Amino acid sequence: MGIFRKGMTKTRQSFFGRIASILGGGSNITEETWDDIEAVLIQSDLGVKTTGDVMERLRSKARSEGIKDPAKLQTALREVLKEFLKFPPTMNISGRELSIILVVGVNGSGKTTTIGKLANRLNRAGRKVMLCAGDTFRAAAIEQLQMWGKRIDVPVISAKPGSDPAALVHDAVSAAKARGYDILIIDTAGRLHTNFNLMDELAKVKAVSSRVVPDAPHEVLLVLDGTSGQNALEQAKQFGKTAGVTGVVITKLDGSSKGGMVFAVFGELGLPVQYVGLGEGIEDLILFNPENFVLSLFDEN
Repeated sequence: MGIFRKGMTKTRQSFFGRIASILGGGSNITEETWDDIEAVLIQSDLGVKTTGDVMERLRSKARSEGIKDPAKLQTALREVLKEFLKFPPTMNISGRELSIILVVGVNGSGKTTTIGKLANRLNRAGRKVMLCAGDTFRAAAIEQLQMWGKRIDVPVISAKPGSDPAALVHDAVSAAKARGYDILIIDTAGRLHTNFNLMDELAKVKAVSSRVVPDAPHEVLLVLDGTSGQNALEQAKQFGKTAGVTGVVITKLDGSSKGGMVFAVFGELGLPVQYVGLGEGIEDLILFNPENFVLSLFDEN
């Protein structure tokens, strides 16, 4: 709970903290109260659709429980928000010889760093992890992943810049299988969701992995920049269509006041948030906990 509370300080202070001021005074819930709550949620980057869903649930709960006290409405809002985040943050990376995680996202989202931190988490948990530097378009991306591999003592399969990423992925999957690794994490070139040629190539990379290991990739994680708020949703929709995204990692959430985007990811995309980045350290990629996340948004000890 503590790390979520610290990491979500900007969101709590900028927007969700205002909920307390709206519901902290007065003895009656008025229509203005409802309007104020709705405005705060929209400004917190839940988006119009998700905010509408939350408000409908909150009004229904208030009616059914006869809530008239603003303080009790705040408690009800916490419960509604917790209920909204129903997906269990559990990845499908156990119970088989080799599990493959494909990591996608736009440039600058923190994708390669996320891969390094995730590999470190899994490695420390006793999993035998290999990395594939599938972003062959940028020499810097290959070097960055190789540096992460040395830092956390995890092997990295790579090729020269400009190499065919699909061919590299095929080699990496074959190598991981032959050498007895149980998790392979594949980096991919950062690409805009509007670049259709690169998005098609992403589909090709996904298909190649399944030729060596049936049903691969078993997880497709989309890395979103937590400072981009609602702007990340269109990216997510397009990546979802092309790559079959199964879960989301939200980075830089500690530096953002747009934490409400987590609810939009659930509400509009139907995708679970698996991890959140709450700092720059190697241990600051945190397994998402819906209850702790919601509680951290309210100004309580």
